[in-house]
Amino acid sequence: DGQKMSKSRGNVINPDSVIKEYGADALRIYEMFMGPFDQMISWNTRGIVGVKRFLDRLWNFCQTSGNSKKSSKEIESALHKLIKKVSEDLESAKFNTAIAAFMEFLNLIISKPDEVDKETIKTMLILFSPFAPHITEEIWQSIGVKKSIHSQIWPELNPELIKEEQMIIVVQINGKVRSKLEVGSNITEQEVKNMALSAEKIKSLLIDREPKKIIFVKGKLINIVI
Repeated sequence: DGQKMSKSRGNVINPDSVIKEYGADALRIYEMFMGPFDQMISWNTRGIVGVKRFLDRLWNFCQTSGNSKKSSKEIESALHKLIKKVSEDLESAKFNTAIAAFMEFLNLIISKPDEVDKETIKTMLILFSPFAPHITEEIWQSIGVKKSIHSQIWPELNPELIKEEQMIIVVQINGKVRSKLEVGSNITEQEVKNMALSAEKIKSLLIDREPKKIIFVKGKLINIVI
């Protein structure tokens, strides 16, 4: 009813009944996924149903997949982006965005089960174990690993695997977006400047005026000041 939970109002959710119906991990994940911990959020039991379905999908995928000899480059890259995201979000207690990243990754690997090897599944489970300690331990042992998942070393990020091959550079003139460039991730600052200044749309807007200054933000934008 939109009121704050309190004993006097008699509207407190009993965690025992939630755990009995959906499981402890579903409750944990839902509480973390509701939103930032420093904000007031409305409790909605329907949200737990969605989380339970997510955990069921995770369980089913891990039981039936991981037969590829080696994960594809796309999956490897996505996995290392997940390592980076989850590691950073745990440090800053941004649990809701970490779980959102897990959901996105699971959607990806479910769509491409033939491109996923067992090591990818194991790494994903280790990353997820602080959030859902019970189901990850159960899956861990069900796929043939006897030593507890909670004694495993945290996955190490490979920066080379998260580099984007292509990226979009926004071209601004006096702070206003005028064009966009699709460039390779290894492009230099000078190459971006040359591409921006030689683009037909930018040339037509400059009308032979020489830029006073060119501001370049690597991987994001170039701003031509006239």
